[in-house]
Amino acid sequence: MLVLITYDVNTISNGGTKRLRRVSKLCQNYGQRVQNSVFECVLDSTQYATLKIELSKIIDSQKDSLRFYQLGNNYKTKVEHIGVKESIDLEGPLIF
Repeated sequence: MLVLITYDVNTISNGGTKRLRRVSKLCQNYGQRVQNSVFECVLDSTQYATLKIELSKIIDSQKDSLRFYQLGNNYKTKVEHIGVKESIDLEGPLIF
């Protein structure tokens, strides 16, 4: 299933920059960055549960925010793109 993950980490607070880097790096391990704080990840249910747990351990829930949008397995008909950054087939080959 395709999961869209968005986050907002308060970098003004103590340790915020470190949390931001950790959230970004963890999301990069599971999917592709499509905007600064937005990732598209194709995950199975186990990967999704693991990622949510790991991200919730990193953020400060009093200062930061995470949002998960489950677009399901038929996501190709639900995602449209306009603009310069070309979409990548998340299930296709990674090397061109």
